[in-house]
Amino acid sequence: MNVKLITALSVLTVAVLAGCNNAKSPDAVAHDVAAEQQKAANNVADVRKDASKDNASATDKVDDKSKVLNNVEAKGAYDVALARAEGNHRVALEKCNAVSGDAQSKCTDMADADYNAAKANAKASEVSTKQ
Repeated sequence: MNVKLITALSVLTVAVLAGCNNAKSPDAVAHDVAAEQQKAANNVADVRKDASKDNASATDKVDDKSKVLNNVEAKGAYDVALARAEGNHRVALEKCNAVSGDAQSKCTDMADADYNAAKANAKASEVSTKQ
């Protein structure tokens, strides 16, 4: 019985091995190739879609950081312009002390007007630059 079993297994093994070396038909190969190409194309499309989403997300983060940086720069420029205007105003007021009477009043009014205009210009520049 062992001989018959071993013989049957041997014949079966030879038959299986002989079948492994058989080439597929050209139609079957073409179908399998087309299916793999479609899978590969779908995979590439999915990866591109994911990469595009990641890129868009990163771009949004950069845009947000860019806006923050731009707004900080605008605020800094406003602060500098305001400090310059205040300094110029104080200097102008000291110069007004060199004259007296009506001339001093006009000089002070002119210094105040220049200061207010400089503040308004600085604020307008800040607002127009901020995002």
